[in-house]
Amino acid sequence: MESKEGIDALFLHATEGILVTNSEGKITKINPSAEKLFGYEPGELTDQKIETLIPSRFSHQHQNHRTDYAHHPHARSMGLGMELFGLKKDGVEFPVEISLSPYSNVEGNFVIAFILDITLRKEAELKLRNYSEDLEKQVKNRTLVLEEAIKELERTKKELDTSLVKEKELNEMKSRFVSMASHEFRTPLTTMMSSLSLVSKYHDRNDRDNHSKHIRKIEKSIVNLTDILNDFLSVSKLEEGKVDNFPEAINLKQFLSDICSEMQGMLSGKQEITQDFSGEEQVVLDPKLLRNILFNLISNAIKFSSEEGVIKLEVKVDGSVVSIAVKDHGIGISEQDQKHLFERFFRGGNATHIQGTGLGLNIVARYAELMHGKVTIESIQNKGTTVILSIPR
Repeated sequence: MESKEGIDALFLHATEGILVTNSEGKITKINPSAEKLFGYEPGELTDQKIETLIPSRFSHQHQNHRTDYAHHPHARSMGLGMELFGLKKDGVEFPVEISLSPYSNVEGNFVIAFILDITLRKEAELKLRNYSEDLEKQVKNRTLVLEEAIKELERTKKELDTSLVKEKELNEMKSRFVSMASHEFRTPLTTMMSSLSLVSKYHDRNDRDNHSKHIRKIEKSIVNLTDILNDFLSVSKLEEGKVDNFPEAINLKQFLSDICSEMQGMLSGKQEITQDFSGEEQVVLDPKLLRNILFNLISNAIKFSSEEGVIKLEVKVDGSVVSIAVKDHGIGISEQDQKHLFERFFRGGNATHIQGTGLGLNIVARYAELMHGKVTIESIQNKGTTVILSIPR
């Protein structure tokens, strides 16, 4: 193999395409594998420019690379990190891999190029890349499906947790309702039964004072029962979403005067209701919701005040807000109890001897919310309470 014949045999029979170019970029020698690779007849490429075998869009760029390589010749792979293409005689392009080796002799400087057709490799790489992309898409799609499934599970869990909490609250409310109702209903019913038997007795004796006294007790017991039932009905409607806000134009001053007149029958002893009104009288509010709120607040003020107490309504209407304060000088509310006032069935520690459901302020707060307003309470134990209702005008 060290003889000229051996080297020629290696050149001629190599399966790799081999060609030699001179300093001008002309092909001086090419082996049969290279001629076959590019689709040329034997000897057809001799003395042709190497750019003949390169697609025209790369020709100019290749000439510059060839010039640079001639100034700094060294053995290397050509086009590292680049996609290289050869051009067949019939115009078909195909991917190639090229290695260059410079050498010199008495005839000048030359470059040997070793050329491989890497079409099959590229096809395999493309298939592998497509397979990888398809696999990645499948993984991504399955991940999305899994994420959706997890979200759905979390959503279901959250709904179940919410349902369980609501069911727990409902069971607790039912339990508290039964406990409270058995007590609150028993008291007025017992009073009514007792008073009814005495009414007949005093009627027979013609004792008008005691007769009237027990009639009033019966009336008061009926009012208490009605209040309890109204509270339960209000809570039920609120829970079912059957309460809406329907504002309409009303004369607020006259509206409040009518409510105060209606509630005169609830006063006991020397109690009285006063009203201090300032600002515009015409407003647009839901009269039904407002009436329910005020009835609740004023009746509370009456219940928790002494028989000489004054219940005061301070009303102020400015450009955008209606502010109604219901003030009393009754038993007040401790600081500890004030944190729980809007909770269902909550009764202040100093109010357990006074009849009530513990639902009133909860209902008031929810009605105020429907009217886009809010309720705040200021109270000092044994000195009185002020409940302030603020509603957008």
